[in-house]
Amino acid sequence: MKSRRIVGAGIAALTAATLLLAGCSGGGGDNGADTGETTGKLDFYTDKAAWEPDFDELNATSGDAVDITLNTTGYSDAAQYDAFIKQSFRTQKSPGLFTWHTGDSLKQLVDENLVAETTDLWTKAIDEGWATEDLRSEYTFDGKQYCVPMNIAYWVMYYNKKIFEEQGIDVPTTWEELDAAAAKLKDAGITPYYQTSILFTFQWFQQLVAGTDPELYKGLSTGDVKYTDPEIVDIMNIWLDEQKKGWFSDAGSTVDPAVGLKQGDFAMINFGSFFNGSLDGAGMVSGEDYDMFVIPAVNADLGTTPVAVESGPICVAENSKQKDLGLAYSEWWMSPDAQTAWNDARGDVAFNPKATVKDPMLSDLGTTVADGQHTLFTRYFEATPTPVLTVALEQFGAFNANPGDPMPFLEAIQAEADKYWADQK
Repeated sequence: MKSRRIVGAGIAALTAATLLLAGCSGGGGDNGADTGETTGKLDFYTDKAAWEPDFDELNATSGDAVDITLNTTGYSDAAQYDAFIKQSFRTQKSPGLFTWHTGDSLKQLVDENLVAETTDLWTKAIDEGWATEDLRSEYTFDGKQYCVPMNIAYWVMYYNKKIFEEQGIDVPTTWEELDAAAAKLKDAGITPYYQTSILFTFQWFQQLVAGTDPELYKGLSTGDVKYTDPEIVDIMNIWLDEQKKGWFSDAGSTVDPAVGLKQGDFAMINFGSFFNGSLDGAGMVSGEDYDMFVIPAVNADLGTTPVAVESGPICVAENSKQKDLGLAYSEWWMSPDAQTAWNDARGDVAFNPKATVKDPMLSDLGTTVADGQHTLFTRYFEATPTPVLTVALEQFGAFNANPGDPMPFLEAIQAEADKYWADQK
């Protein structure tokens, strides 16, 4: 059995934090010189605890290829993990390798000189055809690159094939067809969509806004559009109407979403393309038990269909004693061999075009979104400034748990947005 050192809430997480933070000098202390080693066991921290066995599975490949293996510690509580990593920078044990977030969260670490520069790794990757310029832009600050992509994921709609077949529902190609499918499912006593009140609370908001007007969506990330603007309120009322129709699952359910889709708690779930691995782990078979489709645009006049994309980074702490080791692993990680092995272990869309994607569904998705009929937009989690995001996730979660007049929820988000953008002037 594969070991899972999952560090979650409670005593286990506090114990791990105590171990890592041992020796803390009270802030700003010397983290110690880099050992200069480029082979060996690399300490790796991640907020994706459920993926720990997948990372462990790569050790045989990385051990043979570059003589580096990961010693992985996984967190299951995202907020706790972020606080833990930020605290570690003030100790003598800042991580050699850790997962993080692009967008404003990464910019904060770059501005404080907490993460190692990876410009040389990106230059090699671009020259070798291992990554695209569009992807590099997500990791570029003042002309330099920091961190490397852990993965790339497109946010699509997964569905239970058996339910669709039993109800005679074809894959929707327009928003009207999607609404009709949801109504038919509800009439049959089947909840159409998954939702939650914790962390992943933003998906439907981003889909409704970007699918209505991509420029409106972009304006939220720059402060040019307010959450209380009439256009946003109208969109929230569409969401509220769907809530009143009973189209969403219990936001407080503790059932694993992959298990929920398998057992028919709901028929569809809007999630990143990394979700294949969770569904496979739950015993569903890709292409047989579940499938996916790109969510149609709300506004049929857009011309192209907006698709949310995210790329999660793997970073090296600038002052880590394992800095060189972390950078050596990061360089290998971007290679076709590493990404093919990762795809075998986890199952995901590959950011490296030269990697082999064994799942035909994911391979087809990569081809589909590049067909000129789709436009990529940055996932809300990365597109939104961190202080605003924190409040928005809470408010969307509260809305999911107790749907009602959207204005109080939007006003709470806008209040934080007003403070944030005022500080930027």
